[in-house]
Amino acid sequence: VLGISDKLFDEAFAKADEEFKRLVTEKYSDELAAIKEVYPKYSLRLDAQPPKDVAPKLWEESLNQIKKLVEEYKKIIRDNWGEFPQDPMKQLELAIKAVFRSWMNPRAIFYRIANKITPDIADCTAVNVVTMVYGNMGWDSGTGVYFTRDVATGENVPYGEFLPNAQGEDVVAGIRTPLSLDELKASMPHLYDQLIDAGKKLEKINKDVMDIEFTIERGKLYFLQNRAAKMTPLARVRTAVEMAREGIITREEAVLKVSPDAVLKLLYPMIDPKAKASPITKGLAASPGAVSGQVVFDPDRAVEWAKKGKKVVLVRVETKPDDVHGFYASVGILTARGGLTSHAAVVARGIGKPAVVGAEAIKIDYESRMFTVGDVVVREGDWVTIDGNTGYVYLGEVPTVAPEVKGELEELLSWADSFRRLGVRANADVPEDAVIARKFGAEGIGLLRIERMFRKPERLELLRKVILSESREDREKYLRELSKMIKSDFKEMLKIMDGLPVVIRLIDPPLHEFLPAPEEVIKELYEVKMAILEARSRGDEASVLKLEEKARGLEWLYKRVSTLKEHNPMLGHRGVRVGITHPEIYYYLTRAMVEAAVELKLEGYNPVLEIMIPQTAHVNEIRFVKQKAIVPALEDVKKEYGVELEVKVGTMIETVRACLTAREIAKEVDFFSFGTNDLTQATFSFSRDDAENKFLPQYLEFEILKENPFEVLDTHGVGKLVELATREGKEANPNLEVGICGEHGGDPKSIEFLHKAGLDYVSASPFRVVIARLAAAQATLKEKLRVEKGD
Repeated sequence: VLGISDKLFDEAFAKADEEFKRLVTEKYSDELAAIKEVYPKYSLRLDAQPPKDVAPKLWEESLNQIKKLVEEYKKIIRDNWGEFPQDPMKQLELAIKAVFRSWMNPRAIFYRIANKITPDIADCTAVNVVTMVYGNMGWDSGTGVYFTRDVATGENVPYGEFLPNAQGEDVVAGIRTPLSLDELKASMPHLYDQLIDAGKKLEKINKDVMDIEFTIERGKLYFLQNRAAKMTPLARVRTAVEMAREGIITREEAVLKVSPDAVLKLLYPMIDPKAKASPITKGLAASPGAVSGQVVFDPDRAVEWAKKGKKVVLVRVETKPDDVHGFYASVGILTARGGLTSHAAVVARGIGKPAVVGAEAIKIDYESRMFTVGDVVVREGDWVTIDGNTGYVYLGEVPTVAPEVKGELEELLSWADSFRRLGVRANADVPEDAVIARKFGAEGIGLLRIERMFRKPERLELLRKVILSESREDREKYLRELSKMIKSDFKEMLKIMDGLPVVIRLIDPPLHEFLPAPEEVIKELYEVKMAILEARSRGDEASVLKLEEKARGLEWLYKRVSTLKEHNPMLGHRGVRVGITHPEIYYYLTRAMVEAAVELKLEGYNPVLEIMIPQTAHVNEIRFVKQKAIVPALEDVKKEYGVELEVKVGTMIETVRACLTAREIAKEVDFFSFGTNDLTQATFSFSRDDAENKFLPQYLEFEILKENPFEVLDTHGVGKLVELATREGKEANPNLEVGICGEHGGDPKSIEFLHKAGLDYVSASPFRVVIARLAAAQATLKEKLRVEKGD
């Protein structure tokens, strides 16, 4: 607020009512304190010399105390800088400078980083200068926030809050718990009708749900601000669908309005209806999702605990912009004060964190680091569960369940499916992944990693015997047993995805990863030898003989695992190279897959099996594996079962050479599937684990890279290889199907690029299938808009 001076200050005290006097004194003291934004060197003086006898909540204090605070600030400014400017234009100049300087304050920088706002998106801020109106001029005045629809649920009803005889900051700051808009309807019905009518007109003009800040000054309605409303993911989906039904927007516009990441947030867990838990209190349901975490009262501590891997719930009386870093570190937010338009509620909704606000029964003691609800005491570090869907707060961890895709989301996704060109599949490790993928609309499995199937103890033991065997005969004996075990998993997976393609990747990791580490073996060997000495000292020769036999076995095992250990596993004996050095491994794995599919076919199912060779770098590798392992397995199963099965054979494209020689490779396979995780590592020449743990954070901080290339596809480098391999592969083999099975298959920005690159499908983790469906549709619609504009 500008223009307040000593003269206006004195006039306000002489003429205005108590509420307006309080406003003027508060704003004058705020204006004086704001000098530190323009002149940072005074910050320490201002912060170091607060009037000790003036409480921080000014609105609760007497006017004389506030006047005293004003004089204290004026003295500090006078002593350090000179008289406070009385000229409104000089004040305006200082305020404009303060706004421009605020662009580079730590809070603003953190917000831009958190929301990925890069300099090419926005590199400065703007200043608005407006005339003030006052909502605290009496009981025929007031202030509030009006949303044209419920921003929590999306229901088409007026939603918002109102405070009579109050100023706008009282609502948004959350320092007073406001009333519902029904209070405005009851006390000033004609103004309520004006407000609702104007909101609906603005909604039709802007084709979006509106967030309107308003003030009533002595019976006259003023609109202070109108913008598109920030909503929960649930509300965004519902309003998009309903506005399309109402004819305000088209179905295409509805699909484009919903962020794919927002859809992911709809898949957050809810309190299990079967859980026997009683809430300790209830607040306002500000942002959906149910989460459990350890209570923490300080945002800095929230960050510190989160770095240690702890799940924390940030608990505050109320929040302010300086607390935002604590929001990002926490799994949820709980406040004792504030309404649905308070800072805590707005920020939590914006970043998709579950939040409960205005839980007024909570009494927080920051000094003792605890809060109480009646006789219940909750200390820092104790576990609580908050439900942002209902507003309930529970003591301890309460079980949750995953939500389902239904209602408006299901309808929106059906529209998206009708628009998109890209197919959407899912990556999976176990049958449970396939169940989730199918529920979320996956059109197949784009990558089934078989490695997890070997983790069961009896299977791992057999696989170790396969790896450690020194003759092909022994290896094949153990492989026959192993293939029978994993066939049941293949059969279950194909059965779940009946009628849809299932791409099963032949074994990829280096074989030594399935063996104990040499260090573990040598430790066990040491313990056995110590046991031998102890048994010998007791004269227990029988135990000595048994232990010596075990020691010889461990010595042999140590030599074998040391020999098999890779110096550079990422580039070592893995993938197709295993199939070349030990084709019998790929033969029996292929046979297990094909037998599973044939048995299902005989049972009346329609299995669609596709086999993928990993880590290919040369076309001759594919020819060798097909000739020595895949084709023989197909022929042998056909002879045994009398059933011929059509099986597609493809390869992962995850080496640079495979991209460069895609034209040759395409002639030997039915499909390509880009493994962009490994392809990114190969292209950048660094491993993901080392990069993310050691230097990638600095690359992002110093803007050497704008985004983590393992999360968002590097379109300028890796993307060029993808484009090249796709184009040349399809030129050589017009029937070639091209997909992606790396994690980038679930990233919206990457999906848009992959759509342009001409791929046929993307494959993502099961919970990101919904994101991929929507992002693929948006890629198609954006391309259509570009064509229509002639771009």
